[in-house]
Amino acid sequence: MKEPEVTFELAEEHGLIKEEWEKILKILGRTPTFTELGIFSVMWSEHCSYKNSIAQLKTLPRSGGRLLVEAGEENAGLIDIGDDLAVAFKIESHNHPSAVEPYQGAATGVGGIMRDIFTMGARPIASLNSLRFGSLKDARTRFLFDGVVRGIGDYGNSFGVPTVAGDVYFDESYQGNPLVNAMAVGIVNKKHVASAVAKGVSNPVMIVGSSTGRDGIHGATFASEEISEKSEAKRPSVQVGDPFTEKLLLEATLEIIKNDWLIGIQDMGAAGISCSTSEMSAKGNSGMKINLDKVPLRESGMTAYEIMLSESQERMLCCVKKGYEDRVKGVFEKWDLHCEIIGVVTDDGLLHIDYEGERKATMPAFELVLGGGAPVYIREQKEPEYLKETRKFDQNTLPEPKDLKETFLKVFSSPNIVSKQWVYQQYDSMVRTNTIVGPGCDAAVILIKGTNKALAMKTDCNSRYVYLNPKEGTRIAVAESARNVVCSGGIPLGVTNCLNFGNPYKPEVYWQFAQAIAGMGEACRKFDTPVTGGNVSFYNESPEAAVYPTPTIGMVGLVEDLKHITTSYFKDEGDVIYLLGEDKEELGGSEYLKVIYNKAAGDSPTINLDEEKKLQDALLNLIRKGFIKSAHDISEGGIISALAECCIINQEKQLGCEVEIPIKSRKDFSLFSESQSRIIVSVSKDKVTEFENELQIAKLKFQKLGFVNGSLLKVKNIFDITIKEISDIYYNTIPAIMSGDE
Repeated sequence: MKEPEVTFELAEEHGLIKEEWEKILKILGRTPTFTELGIFSVMWSEHCSYKNSIAQLKTLPRSGGRLLVEAGEENAGLIDIGDDLAVAFKIESHNHPSAVEPYQGAATGVGGIMRDIFTMGARPIASLNSLRFGSLKDARTRFLFDGVVRGIGDYGNSFGVPTVAGDVYFDESYQGNPLVNAMAVGIVNKKHVASAVAKGVSNPVMIVGSSTGRDGIHGATFASEEISEKSEAKRPSVQVGDPFTEKLLLEATLEIIKNDWLIGIQDMGAAGISCSTSEMSAKGNSGMKINLDKVPLRESGMTAYEIMLSESQERMLCCVKKGYEDRVKGVFEKWDLHCEIIGVVTDDGLLHIDYEGERKATMPAFELVLGGGAPVYIREQKEPEYLKETRKFDQNTLPEPKDLKETFLKVFSSPNIVSKQWVYQQYDSMVRTNTIVGPGCDAAVILIKGTNKALAMKTDCNSRYVYLNPKEGTRIAVAESARNVVCSGGIPLGVTNCLNFGNPYKPEVYWQFAQAIAGMGEACRKFDTPVTGGNVSFYNESPEAAVYPTPTIGMVGLVEDLKHITTSYFKDEGDVIYLLGEDKEELGGSEYLKVIYNKAAGDSPTINLDEEKKLQDALLNLIRKGFIKSAHDISEGGIISALAECCIINQEKQLGCEVEIPIKSRKDFSLFSESQSRIIVSVSKDKVTEFENELQIAKLKFQKLGFVNGSLLKVKNIFDITIKEISDIYYNTIPAIMSGDE
């Protein structure tokens, strides 16, 4: 194949702008080769370089707490959990691939995040996901939803890691651009932690795992542009995954790491060999000489450009200690995987890429990478005009509903509130037998084998709040994910984030992004949950509009004693139900406002981080002292929806309740308010006096609501409804829609 002449016009087609082209000419002192242009284009894409986001990300708390490596240092975050163990966790997006090829897009998203965990030396123990789709009334949305869920389930189930938690939202803003964020959590002995580094002159560089094909070429640049009608033609940019090969790769990788035969190892995700060679070299202040003739190929006639940019799945790059090559090779051959020496480490800081007897690229590794020579931009910011309209909303102008029972049933039927059992029944949540609390409660809880401890984990983000108030909405996302962990008996340890926004070149989008980062930083500092790393996904726009800004938070916490594990649902007849926290009758961005009035208006609820921290600390203390039988935070649908969930989440033992909900000004405001920092708890009646004394000592606002009883959700002076009726709505709404029965 004759390579095209490299010009600025060709560079522009590769997504590079004029100043980047001029910077490349200056770095190289000449016009780049076609292969070099391809490498620069993927390494300097937003997906790899974070060129439009890194300046903002550096303002987040990236160290402190129990963090063992600073954010961005390694493939995943790492936090000390005692007993010589650490937890590795990370979340990433696979939005664009899932929009055009939902099954493979979602499946390879799961595969990629798993590799980030086990290249740290950690064995994956749990998978989570955070999903956003358009309206379920739309046939294309149902197609995407079905494909994504099957892709996640098939890959995770085959790979053998339980999918235990997540969140799913539906809103028209995601109609043309679904969001698929995959999170993984793993455990590693601190002495077996691996690093993504290459150093030591003449140490061999090996490619391991699957062979290389043409799938995924320019996947990183595809993820750095808006979805359009042309996106359908970019199916080749969507990789194809093989979970069975990945399982073999996991076992082989952990074996060579444990045997201490490696200098470093990195997953080949976005930008493939280009990324792993340049990043590992730059981290080790070294270079590499690579011979692409040695790379196992699955397709004939591949060019150097294609081999360097391929994003074929289930591959790693290893820098091996000299003299241990045969042992490493023996392990991979045992697991029936490719393992080939493709180069050596050098000390000149350059990547030398040879193929078929020709030098195809000579470029400085440091100049390619984030934190090195990759461009950094701070974009123009402007507050969006739509906020002037949304802030004019006055909830007092809403007509009061005539039938609150019927209104509740409509709100509670929202796909954003009802059970996502249709989703998680397709996932194996019990494989490896460590799952103590699976999908359905506030957070998942996973046993740490060989200890009396567990990990609590959750993803969260109410993007409607972020749309209405990016800073406050993101503070709420952090606070709610921490609250979910605490409601499960855990201490919040750290955060990974997946920041899903529109085009950063649009000042309104960049303003949303900067505000969200500011809010996240404030909340993470308050909860002492450093940001361990994550992912930025810009260009989440279809021809119609950008998605709601969606800074998804993945939170991991530590349950220090298994007897502290707490679930959301009521336990026994006669238990007393309390509300912790205070209602402020806030309906801005609420599910009530959207479902009943079709409005996304007002301001997001407010959050006082000091009050939230006080609430979480008090609840954790009460759990540890044995007072709390159930705990469930109040979120979408307000206190009435949260109470209904407490009655029905445990399908084996559903219990009703008799409560009196305090009304401030209007019944509908109090029932459906989504004010923050509120939790419903249940307590044995013989512990009520001590429990209330503890709350008074903690200076925490609380109200006794009623007690667990019977087969009705009975709200004094408002309405009664049978547990069977709300259970049918909760568990059957999404299955009915997906089967075409509704």
